[in-house]
Amino acid sequence: MSTDADGTSPVNAPRPPVEILRYTAFTHDPAGGNPAGVVLDARGLDDATMLAIAAQVGYSETAFVTSRDGTDRRFGVRYFSPLAEVAFCGHATVALAVALAERTGPGEIVLDTPAGEIPVATAAQDGTVSATLTSVATRSRPAASTELDEALKALGWAADDLDPTLPPHVAFGGNDHLVLAAATRARLASLDYDFEGLAEVMRRHDWTTLQLVWRESPERFHARDPFPVGGVVEDPATGAAAAAFGGYLRTLGLVTAPTRISIRQGEDMGRPSDLLIDVDPRSTRTRVTGQAVPIG
Repeated sequence: MSTDADGTSPVNAPRPPVEILRYTAFTHDPAGGNPAGVVLDARGLDDATMLAIAAQVGYSETAFVTSRDGTDRRFGVRYFSPLAEVAFCGHATVALAVALAERTGPGEIVLDTPAGEIPVATAAQDGTVSATLTSVATRSRPAASTELDEALKALGWAADDLDPTLPPHVAFGGNDHLVLAAATRARLASLDYDFEGLAEVMRRHDWTTLQLVWRESPERFHARDPFPVGGVVEDPATGAAAAAFGGYLRTLGLVTAPTRISIRQGEDMGRPSDLLIDVDPRSTRTRVTGQAVPIG
């Protein structure tokens, strides 16, 4: 077997340091949006190492490219929060797609994720790259009374804090999210919840975030997403929840023709984010669009 000059076998040579990129998604401003870690070459990394890297990065999620097919158009991807692996993450998908487009050019790619196959289209305009992901099939069901009671107690909300025209649902867009609509913008702005209590409720019901929304108009919503199960008080932009929300609107019959909905998130925590979702009542999938830019 051949060896390097220092006598080390190339087969056993130490792996180079992992390159960790940092992007913020659903914004054109590095001070806004939702930061995500991106590792473009995680081949050979085990679960413990990826989890440790995600914890070191400290963002709500880090995306890891675990395989590629050689064409630079199909990739295996896994997502880790600082505390656990998640099946799908929208903002980290947008960040990853933009990072790839900046290196290999914009166009169509496919991500093989634990939640399923996610097609993503990227485009560049005026020096900024945007990405549009197509979610897995969405679904939505009414929340059970016990689920609702437990969530409201942990949030410190009362039943009359909710908008009666937008019923509580558990919506899926790669993972499950409890959707609660606030009756007023002030109720949404005032968020001070029991972190450990809500985390326990979410673990029991396998919810990734709570999608708290307020309807400004039929085509514009404001959102906040507590994420204590990931070790994060609040997500500034949640693409997976936005995808699930598209399914929620479709299930309720609130979208009767192909419609673009804007979601403003992160404003109350000082990291404004803009998510666009395209909902077609003839399809179970949601298209989620946003920009991403490097941080630092």
